[in-house]
Order: sequence, then structure tokens, then C-alpha cells
Amino acid sequence: MKLKIAHLYPDLLNLYGDSGNVLCLERRIKWRNIDCMTYRLDSAKLLNKNDYDIIFIGGGQDFEQSLILRDLGSGADELIKREIENGTVILAICGGFQLLGNYYETYKGERMKFIGALDFYTVGGEKRLIGNYAFKTSDKMKIIGFENHSGRTYLCNNLKPLGKVIKGCGNNGKDKTEGVRYKNTFGTYCHGPLLPKNPAFADMLIEKALIKKYGEGKLAPLDNKLEMLARAQVNALYL
Repeated sequence: MKLKIAHLYPDLLNLYGDSGNVLCLERRIKWRNIDCMTYRLDSAKLLNKNDYDIIFIGGGQDFEQSLILRDLGSGADELIKREIENGTVILAICGGFQLLGNYYETYKGERMKFIGALDFYTVGGEKRLIGNYAFKTSDKMKIIGFENHSGRTYLCNNLKPLGKVIKGCGNNGKDKTEGVRYKNTFGTYCHGPLLPKNPAFADMLIEKALIKKYGEGKLAPLDNKLEMLARAQVNALYL
């Protein structure tokens, strides 16, 4: 077995340790004696040159997003939409999550059109939503992490969130939604990075990639004592 990871825009979208998510996936795949290769892609157009099993998009601020929009506007957006509809496993964090929606409107009323792969929009707020937070997914998984964003995201037309906020703000600080989930695409505001703090969620992504590629995805168990100890300490201190 072999899985291929595409890390999109690794230099421009890499806030708050987001690249640690890719490292976590690599390690947890290889610890199961499954071959794994990661490809750093500076353009989403390169998705057309290889069949990737997991695509990761990290977080970035308004300026970095504006640079990436030049690439997306030249046809790369259609490749991302294709991967979403084909059921490729995609994890998008914060700014990468926002890019999948319809648009971002800044606090001053300036609007950036995004790729519209998923039906949601984001508006900027005067106050940033910052802090350690937690949410529970529809699969009853408790996710812990760190959020820091001024954007308020609103899902449209029955688009499903990734989870429900337990503590913190999530998508907008109002409706208790956090992130988005559509087919095998997962968007979230969870930095920290997300996956080392939440190994069960990391394994779920790996399983989905294996099932799509090979028809089965049962993973051998790993010793997660250190990860569980870290989670317990975060819960005790911040949550």
C-alpha cells in the first residue's frame, strides 16, 4: 500500500504550526508500514499531474490569500473542485478553509471572491476570535485546538459543519458551528496543529484515503499514550 499527500501552498499558508499536520499524517502512515510520499505544490494546477490521496491546505492571512487567488483564478480552482467532488480526502485549515467558500468580505467591506467549491461565505469582524477551544464532530469525536481568526464563516443551504462547539467560538461565535464537512473534505479553524493533538481524527483521514484507494482502511493500533497525556493536560489547563 502507498499513500500520496499533496501539501498545497506550503510557504504561503503555514500559520501556527499547520505544517505539523502533514508531518503527523506521514508518521502515522509510516508507523503502520504503509509507504507515504509528500509533495509540496506551489500551485494547485499541479494536482493535474498526479493522483493524490490526501490534500492539505494550511492557514494564511488576507495578503497570502490574495496571492493564491491569482493561481486559483487561472484554472487551478476547477482542479480543487474536481478533487472535492471525486471524494479525495482534503483537510483545509483557517485561511485554506475560507478559500473553499464563495467569498471573504473584510471588516471594511472589501470583498474577495473565493473559489465557491462549497456554499459558505466569510465576513471579517472587528474583534479576533482567539483561544484554546473544543468541539465535537458528528462522529462524536472531541477535537481540541487553538483558533485565531477575524473571519466569521456562515454555512448555506444545509451544508453540514464539521462539528458543534463545546467551548470557544468556532465558525462565527454565534451558531455553535465549527468548520465544514462535505464528502471527504474537512474544513476547520483548528490550529495548533490539529492532528497531533487529535490522533483519532488523523487516523480517520488516513482510513478514508485507504478506503477510497484500496477499498478497505482498517489500521493497526498505535500507542497513543503521549498524545493522550498531552490532551489531558490541555483539557485541565485550558478547557
